[in-house]
Amino acid sequence: MAHFAKLGIGNIIETVEVVSNDIATTEQAGIDFLNNLYNSRDVWKQTSYNGNIRKNYANVGYTYYEDRDAFIAPKPYNSWTLNETTCRWEAPTIYPNDGKRYTWNESTTSWDLIDNGV
Repeated sequence: MAHFAKLGIGNIIETVEVVSNDIATTEQAGIDFLNNLYNSRDVWKQTSYNGNIRKNYANVGYTYYEDRDAFIAPKPYNSWTLNETTCRWEAPTIYPNDGKRYTWNESTTSWDLIDNGV
């Protein structure tokens, strides 16, 4: 199955639709199918779950950046920066790799351990 993201104002993703691979033999064929289906002239961009197309899978609320040809999630915190290679937001400190669960604390710009009551 092929997935297509509909771009709205400011290239913000409004919806993601699935089209059979038999129909979407090319990106343009998928776009033409969707515009014929909805009797529209909307702007669609193909996306993929594995990130092979346009860096990241498009979700509602993401933005398509033409200069990067990438879908990028909204910035989660002011302190995070965009990795220009992956087009994903990264915290200023690396997530601990100790098997425990953490949540981001923007006021301290660090990871706080989640107390599981154990």
